Order: sequence, then structure tokens, then C-alpha cells
Amino acid sequence: MELPAFVGLAAAAAAAGAVNAIAGGGTLITFPSLLAAGFSTKVANVTSTVAIWPGTVGGSFAYRRELRARRRRVVILSGPSVLGALVGSVLLLATSQRLFDAIVPWLIIFAAVLLAMNARLAAFAYAHRIGANHEEHTPASLLIAVFLVGVYGGYFGAGIGILMLAFMAILAPDGIQHANAVKGMLAMLMNFVALVVFSLFGPVQWLPAGVMAVGAILGGYSGVALARRLNATVLRFAIVAWGISQGLFLLAR
Repeated sequence: MELPAFVGLAAAAAAAGAVNAIAGGGTLITFPSLLAAGFSTKVANVTSTVAIWPGTVGGSFAYRRELRARRRRVVILSGPSVLGALVGSVLLLATSQRLFDAIVPWLIIFAAVLLAMNARLAAFAYAHRIGANHEEHTPASLLIAVFLVGVYGGYFGAGIGILMLAFMAILAPDGIQHANAVKGMLAMLMNFVALVVFSLFGPVQWLPAGVMAVGAILGGYSGVALARRLNATVLRFAIVAWGISQGLFLLAR
């Protein structure tokens, strides 16, 4: 690879880090960028996961104030996040690329639609006692949902933030900034598990991953500043629009 290609990958990773901090789905920037650089789909997938993980660290650090306020919820949800990501990353290494390509777009579109309907679904969950009763309550339904998101996150990763925000809005309604902070921390844990598995057993390309990691850190930290300037309605609309557009992009591809 030549210098312009590395610059392009670093820029893509910076954009992905910002998108992950705001909504999730940054992998859908880095993944196609690696494909354009000439890597195969599975190599691009595992390298992308490794490359953007530092950006999730930057985003979580920027959200440290909100995370302190939801420390108990983060601790409770960490277990299913890690376990789910372990299952998903192992499944990725064992599954065929054709199945991988067929499933991912529909999962992302489903997550975006789920988030768009979160107000009605949250009311339904509360009425049937399957959601949180207060901000300190973490229902069993959310533990199961986070485990399933973890499986998906270990498998591909793009859209886990959208899925996480959707399930949290339904099962544990909270302010958008606090929910975004919890989402970012759990996504960081999921991606770390996948990073370890892929580093040990996957075909990671370390030089491109290292270059992209620098961009992801800068983008992740700056993305939180942008997210704080958006009101809740605008942020949710942006997340839904991003998820649907990226799902349709993958279907077209």
C-alpha cells in the first residue's frame, strides 16, 4: 500500500470513530474503505474491528461524566456484553461469507426501525412490566437483549450502537446522552472481546489497523462533543436515518 491509501484509511477511521460516538455504524465506513484498498471481505471485517476499537475508548473517556451516573447499569450489563461478543466472534470465524453478507443489512435496518418506534414500544414494555421501573433498575429483558447485541457485535459490529440504543429506549428509557454513554461503553467491551479473538485467530492486517486506530481515537473523542450539541429528537432522527441508509447500502452492494 502507498501513502495516499494509508491517509484515506486514517480519514475513514476518524469519521467512523465520530459516527460510533454519536450513533454507531462506523464499521460501515471502515469496512468498505478496506475493501476499496484491496483486502478481502473477511480480512477487511476483522481488521476494521481491531482498528476502530481505540476510537470507542476515546468516546467512552469523553462520556466519563455520564458513565459515572450510570455505573451500576454498566457493571450489570458488562457480563452479557462480553459473553455475547465472544460467541459472535467465534461464529464469524466459522461462518461462510455468503451468509454473513445476507444477514447484516437486514439486522441494521431492523435496528433503525426499532429505534424509530421506541416511544410506543417503551410504553408497551412498561405496561407489561418487562421494562425498567426506574433509572437504577436493569430488567432481565435488557440483559437478554444486550447478550444478543453482543453476539451480533462480535459477528460484524456495524450497527451495534443503533441496536443498543433501540433496546435501551424500549426496556430502560433514559436521557439520550446517558443512554449514548452506556451504549458506547458496552460497545467498547464487545469490540475488545472481538479484537482479542481476531488477533489470536483472525487474518488481521496490523499496519493498516495501526494507522486507522490513530484516526479512530481522534474521531471518537470529537464525536462526543458533536453529540452533546444535538438535541434528543435530532440525534434520534440522525441515528435512524443513518441505520436505514447503511442497511440499504449493504443490500445494494
